[in-house]
Amino acid sequence: MHTVLITGCSSGFGVAIARYFLDRDWQVIATMRTPREDVLPQSEHLRVLPLDITDAASIRQLVEVAGSIDVLVNNAGFGAGSPVELTPMATARELFETNTFGTLAMTQAFLPQFRERGAGVIVNVTSSVTLKALPLVGIYSASKAAVNAFTASLAAEVEPFGVRVRLVLPGRAPETRFGDNASTRLHGMDHAAYADLAASVLTHMRDESGPVTHSSDVAEAVWRAATDPSSPLRIPAGEDAVAWANGG
Repeated sequence: MHTVLITGCSSGFGVAIARYFLDRDWQVIATMRTPREDVLPQSEHLRVLPLDITDAASIRQLVEVAGSIDVLVNNAGFGAGSPVELTPMATARELFETNTFGTLAMTQAFLPQFRERGAGVIVNVTSSVTLKALPLVGIYSASKAAVNAFTASLAAEVEPFGVRVRLVLPGRAPETRFGDNASTRLHGMDHAAYADLAASVLTHMRDESGPVTHSSDVAEAVWRAATDPSSPLRIPAGEDAVAWANGG
């Protein structure tokens, strides 16, 4: 039986990905900052473990407890909206610390066992905002684009070892808590110069009409990345993400 380890499983995409793999009889290690078993179905194939991807000690402890895995899904991350001009440097650093450096740290922590075994898959979940420039998410987009860049290089580096690396790029997902979480980390949106733009962007973020991404889209894309060797490096997830990837 194969084992997948997924970060950021307290809500949203992480929950959907964990459920998808459980339904297909995989062993699932679901990680989150504060473990909550009530967000996932009870299963003898499920382990819920604590993890802070910005804490080196937390990652080391996870590696020891998790043991051998077949697939690592780096899903944990957060969003924040702000005009680039008004983004606090502390917020910019927090975005990169979690979204970029956290993903890199997890990759470095589990890659040695894959390389030594000559098998394994790393799936990094980023965002379709890296495909099309959007206002007020510049720093968030940059933190995810950095993951896209190192993932592409990593894929070439580890392919000779029998290790596959893939990117999943979700689109806008109003059904998840991501938009709500991002809206609690807003800066400068009431500034006179940006207020009208901010109101328009926030309305669009919460709008469930038109092409959007559902959690199930992301789960299916991650499954494809993990199990289909013929899958491409970049896999858009969601109708809107697919359209953007195709130049729409």
